[in-house]
Amino acid sequence: MLQISPQAKIFLAISHIDFRKGIDTLAALCRQQLAHDPFSGAFFLFRNRAFKAIKVLVYDGQGFWLCTKRLSKGKFTWWPTNKETLYQLSASKLQILLWNGDPSKAKIPEDWKKIF
Repeated sequence: MLQISPQAKIFLAISHIDFRKGIDTLAALCRQQLAHDPFSGAFFLFRNRAFKAIKVLVYDGQGFWLCTKRLSKGKFTWWPTNKETLYQLSASKLQILLWNGDPSKAKIPEDWKKIF
């Protein structure tokens, strides 16, 4: 089981990918294009061209997880459009994104404290 803790590092690849790519190709993409270590335990999110699916790649210390969320109706309503190649997201905003919400409009309490 995967748990997304508040301390987790979560990165979204801005541009779309070919969804036929598997674990090895996505891990190479993390190293080469995103300049991050796929073995770091960070969550890497990728989207398809049609905005209907998201893939999550994460290493848990023993092996890789590759998870897919595909919407049965509609498209994901939010994805960053920066000129950068990567966007960092908090765990609470990831939960909103996975439920097809808009994390940029979410009202997350400022008084909750991160554990260091």
